[in-house]
Amino acid sequence: MAAANIRAQCSVCNKGNTTYICRGCSKDFCFQHLTEHRQILDRQLDEIVNDHDQFQQTIIEQKQNPHNSSLIQQINEWETNSIEKIQLTAQQCRETVIKLTQKSINDIERKFSELSQKLKGIRQENEFNEIDLNHFQLKLTQITKEFLQPSNISIRQDSQEFIKKISVISSFEQIQTKKHKFQQSAITVAGGNGDGQELNQLHNPCGMFIDNDKSIYIADFGNHRIVKWRLNSNTGQIIAGGNGRGNQNNQLYSPADIIVDKNNNSFIISDYGNKRVIRYFDQNQTNQQILISNIGCWGLTLDKNGFLYVSDYENNEVRRWKQGDKKGELVAGGNGKGNHLNQLDNPTYIFIDDDYSLYISDSSNHRVMKWKKDAKEGIIVAGGNGDGNSLKQLHSPRGVIVDHLGQIYVADSRNHRIMRWCEGDKEGEIVVGGNDEGNQSNQLSCPCGLSFDNEGNLYVADRKNHRIQKYEKILS
Repeated sequence: MAAANIRAQCSVCNKGNTTYICRGCSKDFCFQHLTEHRQILDRQLDEIVNDHDQFQQTIIEQKQNPHNSSLIQQINEWETNSIEKIQLTAQQCRETVIKLTQKSINDIERKFSELSQKLKGIRQENEFNEIDLNHFQLKLTQITKEFLQPSNISIRQDSQEFIKKISVISSFEQIQTKKHKFQQSAITVAGGNGDGQELNQLHNPCGMFIDNDKSIYIADFGNHRIVKWRLNSNTGQIIAGGNGRGNQNNQLYSPADIIVDKNNNSFIISDYGNKRVIRYFDQNQTNQQILISNIGCWGLTLDKNGFLYVSDYENNEVRRWKQGDKKGELVAGGNGKGNHLNQLDNPTYIFIDDDYSLYISDSSNHRVMKWKKDAKEGIIVAGGNGDGNSLKQLHSPRGVIVDHLGQIYVADSRNHRIMRWCEGDKEGEIVVGGNDEGNQSNQLSCPCGLSFDNEGNLYVADRKNHRIQKYEKILS
């Protein structure tokens, strides 16, 4: 904090003994007053720490009780005042209607009494004909209509707003919806050494999962294995399969997807060629559990409750499986192959958000569908305009993921690009790729799986280039 300065005077006592300069305030102090100055700073620090702790407690309380915020109080006050204003106006109008209705009834009773007297008179005199009867019938009808549908009383609604409408605006929201950008030249983080079965090679990689330590779990489709590539590694480690194509405990057949189930210390594989979904525990190939059999499984995802969702490529549906289920619960499709909103056509990869909305790459319909929880049909959130390469089209979409802003990323496989769509948009935008099919760092060839790491970097399974590409997020 301080350095000795023999020649200067103390700024407090003005004595010229050995002094020390404070680098914070640039003043000189003798040893005694330096100690006092330090004590003052310590007290100020204690006050700041106390303010910090109080603010931290305020944040905790606000998170635990969000309805107690001042903004919520303003909304509640507006609601209360609006209701009181509505109730007061409604009561005043009711009282007015009652008064006017009573006056109208009195007037109708007078007319009805006059009609009754005339009817009584002609009956006593027995002097009436068709004209008289028609007249009395018309008069009675008029009085009845006037009573049931009074034309002299009505309700009018003013065109001006009686209650001022409120809404919530936020500059924070505008900042948050700013779309992420990525480097257009990718870094190869796995494979990239041609197609083959060596540990530094991949063969048509499909689905993948990125762990928090940035290890990449890859469904190495053409090599019938699952490989794990650690960060900055030049080779992968076989953690399942890799013993040729087959259906034995240590074999796989064209695995299409993999997810990690951290709650059960295991990973789950879509073993497409064997028509089964299997679980491996602790990377032990002999400890295999078959979860689902006889299913044209492709994409996998887990919701926040740990329930498993599987897309059935052949039956054109997605089912949710809870532990112990024999058949699973239908959550999307299941109405035959087709392009109606309640149908799918070769669904591949899937993603589920925290609201249990399911996003499905409906590959042969060249669209991405969103099925909300318990919905009977989906909505198109990307593509759906036939196969093509315009910004409003997709061609055989594969991987699909949704970021925390609700933006939808799609591996537009046959267009060799990754697209981003926001729900409700007429067209998407190219995020990476889209520079024709190729193997350069800014090109892709039939991209398949997609994933983000915990820093928001984008990973693409570049299937026909037999590599995993990492596109770094540009920090703004």
